[in-house]
This record gives sequence, C-alpha cells and structure tokens, in this order.
Amino acid sequence: MGLDTVRQELEEFIPHVRNISDSSIKKMAGRDLTRFKEFKKQGIAVKFGRFTQKENKQIQKNVEEFLSLTGIDSAEKLLFTSRYPEDKDTIHRLKTEYHFCEKISEGIPRPWRLIYYRARKMFDPNNYKGRYTAEEKEKLKKYQALHGNDWKKISELMSRSNLSVAMKFSEIKSAINYGPWTKEETQRLMNAVKEVMRRKLKAENKSSLSSLEESSTDLWIDREKLYQQLPWTEIETKVGSRYWRQCKQKWNSILTSKMSKGQQLYRGTNGLQAKINLIKRLYETKAEDASEVNWDELSNAIGDVPRAYVQAKFYRLKVSSVPLWQRKTFSDIVEYLYEKKLPELEEKL
Repeated sequence: MGLDTVRQELEEFIPHVRNISDSSIKKMAGRDLTRFKEFKKQGIAVKFGRFTQKENKQIQKNVEEFLSLTGIDSAEKLLFTSRYPEDKDTIHRLKTEYHFCEKISEGIPRPWRLIYYRARKMFDPNNYKGRYTAEEKEKLKKYQALHGNDWKKISELMSRSNLSVAMKFSEIKSAINYGPWTKEETQRLMNAVKEVMRRKLKAENKSSLSSLEESSTDLWIDREKLYQQLPWTEIETKVGSRYWRQCKQKWNSILTSKMSKGQQLYRGTNGLQAKINLIKRLYETKAEDASEVNWDELSNAIGDVPRAYVQAKFYRLKVSSVPLWQRKTFSDIVEYLYEKKLPELEEKL
C-alpha cells in the first residue's frame, strides 16, 4: 500500500495525519491501521488525551502477560532494553518472535506509539525517585553543559527518566520568578504566544494568517484550539523569567478570562441554551469517566470557548443541581443531569 493511500485511510481515525512524517506513517501502517479498522467494526473510536484508569490496567495486564509469555524477567528490561546491553539481542528476538507491538496494544483504541510511551512512563523506576537534591541539581547543570540537550544520555548518567531531567533543567536553568506576574512579564508572554501562533497558522493555512492580521487586537486569542500544541519551551525562552509550566498555566488563565469577557455565552437565554447543549453533548459521549471526554471538541461545539471554561461550568452545574454528587460516578452525574435537570432547563428556556 502506498504512503498516500495509507495517509488517506488513517485520516479517518487521525485528523492531523497530514502533519505526520513519512517514516511514522510507515510504522502506523503496520502497527495501527488494521487495529483501528477492527475497533471501527466494534463501534469504538480511536482515542487521544489522558489515559483512563481502565486503560492503565489494560496496559499493565498486557505487559505482565508478555513477560509471562517470553520469560523476560522485568518490565524495565522489556521497555528499557538499552539499559541491559548484555541481554539486548535476546530481548529484541523475543519481542519480534512474540509480536510485542500487537500484544502491548491489545484492547486499547489508541495509536501504538502513545501506548508504548505510556507503558514506559508507568514502568520506569526512575520516574519515582522524589525531589532532586541540591547535589543532583548541580550534576544536572554540569551534564547539560557537557552533553547539551541529549536527555537520553543525561538520564542514564543520573538514573532519572528523560522527561524528568528535561523538565527539571527547564526549571533551574535560569533565575525563575515565583511571585505574581508583572505587566511586563504578561506582555512578553502574550507576544511570545502570538508570535508562535502566527507562525503555526502560516504553516497550516496562509489565508488564516491574512484574516488574523486584519482582526482586532485580541481576536486572535479565539484560535485557542491551538494552545495545547504550543512549543512551551520556546515560549519560556522568550519570556525569560518563568519556566514553561508557569507560562502554560498563565496563558490558560489569560485565555479563560478573555474568552469569558469576550462572550456572553452563559448569560440569559444564551446561558440556558448553553447548559442544555452541554448536558446533551456529555450524555451523547457515553463516557464513564471525565478523562474520556474530548473537552476541546466539546468546547468548540458548545461555543468556541476554552476547555477549562466548559469544565468549570460543568463543575458548577453538578454542584448546584446533583444531590450527593460526591458519591456518584461521572456517568451517574451526567445521567442525572440529562434526566432531571435537562427537562427543567428546556421548560425554562
């Protein structure tokens, strides 16, 4: 099957597939396409975002069964084979012989790569070593000066995960301000986000950029749907006095504030209609847990507002309308809202 054909077939399951490299598409053709088609036959959609507790248990089950099948004596050896050079050849042979890719992703409607990364995060003992000591921080700075951003090399030297050392270095590489944001810092953040958004829009659609440039000063913030994909380490560098996680949190708060000021979505008649739409949409998802809800998609469907804004509205709705909501499951809360609160809101409207 040619690359263009594979992309076309994958696009049904992964909307952003056009932005994925050819080498990744080749891997997905073998690891994912057949699985996705099987899930479709069962009426199961391909998922992204946060893994649910049920999925985590399935990954754990898959890993344990594969270890039992092959005789490999630890999940760390299976998922971090490079740490065991003397066993590397044997482990690679067993993984090929017993179809590691298929086994690890069994029963989970997600791209194989995401399942693999999640398994590595779950089973990496280096992820659970607590706070960095002052000595470790100094070592980290020294290793980064020697090896640059080769986090894999640095993680081996420090016996910490790749993600852990990268994030920690991001926090300690410069003097970070932990106090309230100043006007100057906020403006630098706004400018940085605006700059990377313009570049992203230009790459995706030149007509989007021209319409963006013709808009009013704050209208560009309505392109909030891109916020999750922003290069936060780059924005951190442009801001200069905050690390990336602070920048992301501040941006989300700015966004929510501006969107809530800019739209009268939850007031008057519009407010009633928005609540009705929210309850109906949540009921239609048939989600068992809040983590299974695609809040971005839901937010756009309801009124092009940030996911945090809709999540906050759902929280207020359940607190004010659902008795003993703390004792109910997510699906029970949604069902109660649909059966009891929805008719009341529709009558009021």
